[in-house]
Amino acid sequence: MAKSERTAAVLVAAGRGLRAGAGGPKQYRAIGGQTVIFRAMQPFCTHPRIDAVQPVLNPDDAAMFNAACAGLTHQPPAAGGATRQASVHAGLEALAAQRPDFVLIHDAARAFVSQDVISRAIETAHRTGAAIPTVQVADTIKLVDEAGNIVDTPVRARLRIAQTPQAFRYDVILEAHRRAAREGRDDFTDDAAIAEWAGLTVATFEGDVANMKLTTPEDFVREEARLAAALGDIRTGTGYDVHAFGPGDHVMICGVRVPHSKGFLAHSDGDVGLHALVDAILGALADGDIGSHFPPSDPKWKGASSDRFLKYAIERVAQRGGRIANLEVTLICERPKIGPLRDTMRARIAGISGVDISRIAVKATTSERLGFTGREEGIAATASATIRLPWSL
Repeated sequence: MAKSERTAAVLVAAGRGLRAGAGGPKQYRAIGGQTVIFRAMQPFCTHPRIDAVQPVLNPDDAAMFNAACAGLTHQPPAAGGATRQASVHAGLEALAAQRPDFVLIHDAARAFVSQDVISRAIETAHRTGAAIPTVQVADTIKLVDEAGNIVDTPVRARLRIAQTPQAFRYDVILEAHRRAAREGRDDFTDDAAIAEWAGLTVATFEGDVANMKLTTPEDFVREEARLAAALGDIRTGTGYDVHAFGPGDHVMICGVRVPHSKGFLAHSDGDVGLHALVDAILGALADGDIGSHFPPSDPKWKGASSDRFLKYAIERVAQRGGRIANLEVTLICERPKIGPLRDTMRARIAGISGVDISRIAVKATTSERLGFTGREEGIAATASATIRLPWSL
């Protein structure tokens, strides 16, 4: 594989998901503490061999998308069409300026795609030019007529269930979509069908039974139960940080720039709230502390924004196959006043971490004018983090 070859991904998220029941488009609903679309996009956004991620949305969903996917790096969203096929075409056209060599096309309703499946998609597409993930059929399949009578029993050994991401040479699948649009063909249910119609041979590779599509309310119930059972190793960690005041006109607290008569004396930006949270998460992982991962003796962290530290800690949880259940910060200071900014700080932590704001708490208290915080010499923060990890022996 040539090093210069680029691979992009199209995430199709313009559908309404009516079969999933009430509650709005299914891709923006939470499952296991994270939105479906965040779960679907994150493995592509963090995969080392994906160079660009192109989401395709219903324009009415822009605000929900921005809230759900804050912190993920992606291309500006493209506007979807009336059908999945039209939305994929729009995503492919939006990538034209990127000029990728290969493209992976994935349904946002498949929230549990793994990076291993993505890697297999890339490898197989590079070998064959067109490939899709499949899983074997476990049950006997019957072909019936309009009256419901059986007319055939296909050979089960040759049947496969198609999944996404489906992977192709970019220029070839783009031309197939353009040709289908010119000829008025809008009835293809996946991109492999368009490729077959265009005369391509489409290979298959091993999919993943967990990479199922969320379609009905029952799917959500089943997957919530599966996630709860799988992530049964519940861990809690605590953190503490303190920074003294020095010259300045603002302080950073929980990722928010807060005007103040002083600044922090610190090697980084001195964000006591985020620093305490990072220590809490690392503590829950039994993975050292913030100083061992970001030593203040290292000049590259001089003045660093603390959102980088929190993102790193969150990624350490994800790498272990876990998720965040709850984050809590308590700030101890006389001034500045935290109460008016509490929800702004919660929203900022949510944006950095990808954790739903309903699982984030920011509190504040004073020390009744006692000690260094009471004398307004600095700010202290405590934090706790509850995480869920897969059981391991």
